[in-house]
Amino acid sequence: MDATRVDRWLWSVRLVKTRAEAATACRGGHVRINDRPAKPSAPVRVGDRVRAHVHDRSRIVEVTKVIEKRVGAPVAQECYVDHTPPEPSTAGMPVFARRDRGAGRPTKRDRRILDQLGLSRPSS
Repeated sequence: MDATRVDRWLWSVRLVKTRAEAATACRGGHVRINDRPAKPSAPVRVGDRVRAHVHDRSRIVEVTKVIEKRVGAPVAQECYVDHTPPEPSTAGMPVFARRDRGAGRPTKRDRRILDQLGLSRPSS
């Protein structure tokens, strides 16, 4: 096999969970082949560089093997070379007090703790 559709290839190498999700990403402009926007039916060949922004993460992979059927994860990883830069480390980032989403307004105790940390309100 010389080439296959990009949506099928993204699904078969497990970069996306479903083929429909791959097609939606292509239509939304989140997939590029060799720095050109790709439609779901765009052909992928060995040596192509695919950029895909899926699941809030950008992936840059080079195609080493063209497959059309979904395979196991160890076999799928042999079909591409990952050139994605490592994500920045969060070790040096300051930790902020966070409330769970939907937790409502802070209680009096929560507000006192925030005041001790100096995070509640700017002084006017």
